[in-house]
Amino acid sequence: MATQIATSTPLTARARTGGVREVALLAYPIVLTQISHTIMHIVDSIFVGRLGPAQLGALGFAGVWVWTAYCVFNGALNGVQTFVSQAHGADDQERCGRWAWQALWGVVPATAVALFAFAFAVPTLLAWLRPAPDIVQPVIDYVHTRPYGMVGLSVWIALAAFFRGIGDTRTPLVAAIVAEAVNAVLAWALVLGHLGAPALGIRGAGIATSTAEWVGAGVLLFVFLRPRVRRAYGTGPIAPKLAEIRRFLWTGAPIGGQWLLDMSSFALFTTLVARMGTASIAANQSMISLLSMSFMQAYGIGLAATTLVGRYKGADDLASAARSYHSARKLAVSLALAVAALFVLAPDALTRLYTSDAEVLALARPLLALGAAFQLFDALQIIASGALRGAGDTRWPFLMSTGAAWVVRLPLAWLFAVTLGGGVVGAWYAEFVFILTLASLFMWRWRHGAWKGIAI
Repeated sequence: MATQIATSTPLTARARTGGVREVALLAYPIVLTQISHTIMHIVDSIFVGRLGPAQLGALGFAGVWVWTAYCVFNGALNGVQTFVSQAHGADDQERCGRWAWQALWGVVPATAVALFAFAFAVPTLLAWLRPAPDIVQPVIDYVHTRPYGMVGLSVWIALAAFFRGIGDTRTPLVAAIVAEAVNAVLAWALVLGHLGAPALGIRGAGIATSTAEWVGAGVLLFVFLRPRVRRAYGTGPIAPKLAEIRRFLWTGAPIGGQWLLDMSSFALFTTLVARMGTASIAANQSMISLLSMSFMQAYGIGLAATTLVGRYKGADDLASAARSYHSARKLAVSLALAVAALFVLAPDALTRLYTSDAEVLALARPLLALGAAFQLFDALQIIASGALRGAGDTRWPFLMSTGAAWVVRLPLAWLFAVTLGGGVVGAWYAEFVFILTLASLFMWRWRHGAWKGIAI
């Protein structure tokens, strides 16, 4: 891994095509990494699903709210990739490591404070949200295990963004595979009570995931601090510098804000579904888990677009930056079409991975048919968002995403699901309109070309 990093070819000696092959070579380890993250959550859902629909629904509901509390930090830390890729493109290699350290100093302590406060407040939050009564205690049990892991996840995300920024997408893949193996064994043991471990149920899933997140962070930190990487990219420990932290947050914070407000609206969307009964909650969780197969692929390609757009913009090669975006979009749409076919052809087989409950299966069939179209437009907005982020255009997407989430998603979800009586399927029709709107806005922004003149 370190050999690959230390012998990285100078930008001036590399082809600057921005073609499909270049995007694919950079993207495939990222896609595999994201799939590995997805498998981690799918494994948890499969094991917890064996405990019954209420436990499965609780896992999905708790996961959405934990991610909502955390995603502002996740989004901000992904800004590391923008800074590192542009410094790498400008052949300013020694500053690459500095940006990772300033992000860690600026974000990780805040992550710890916020997530432990959230865990403390979750019983009060549930009393306000009023989900189905049989999921309340499992949600509390799960949430109380997660702040420990989220701190490690912040270290993991910052360092993974650094490696992607310099074009090394394989090291994060290795970390993800190791973490996934740890999570799978621990979840099997702790959720169901194997290997002499107590059967902790949903709480065991939280402990397994939190442990795996620290393992992934440890793998990346080990490579990040290796001597050859230190010499090439200045990754040795440095003290926090307020001016650099402010500069980082000026670009990174809107990414976090976009994710926070978007996820807040989605969490309320999920809460609406959670009031519809156990079967609706379980079907919704199955839908979200299966959609993650497509989302993570598109997200991985979007991260490759972030790296290439940032690299070529740093090198003042805007034509290759634009080609990188279009190539990434082609790849993402191709994969989304394959997933769409799977959703349409085998809905029952996919849902039975989680549960055999007849009511849940009946709800899942129309959901997956709708999901086939949803994830196609989701892929388009993910690629456009990633390309804009690589160019440093983070504020406009923040405003548009927030507006669409709160003006389109939530009002339509209430209209379709409650007023018109569509239930969980009606709620997902609203979600489809939202993602179609967002994809249209982000693609228009890219075509408009404002990203070309934005400096970070």
